[in-house]
Amino acid sequence: MENEEQKPRLKPIIEGAETLSLGISMVVAILIGVAIGLGLKKLTGITWLLWVGVAIGILAAFLNVFKAYSKQYKEFEKLAKDPRYNMGKSQKDDDDDDED
Repeated sequence: MENEEQKPRLKPIIEGAETLSLGISMVVAILIGVAIGLGLKKLTGITWLLWVGVAIGILAAFLNVFKAYSKQYKEFEKLAKDPRYNMGKSQKDDDDDDED
């Protein structure tokens, strides 16, 4: 029982946020940008501010994609350095031994 009490309560929420689908996060970013644009348009009365908000949303969506790609690339590099998965070097070493 003590172990259950010591577990962080927010851990499932954080894990859920990390596994959020990239597509959903892109749509949410664009919708937030549109909402910002609509708010700016209503606040100032300038129509083109709506498109500024849309552009902000699209840029945020691309930033989400870039962050997800960077995270996956770092994980790939960790696996590439792991000797269990590094098949290329062991094959080259074996080929060099056969030539001698």
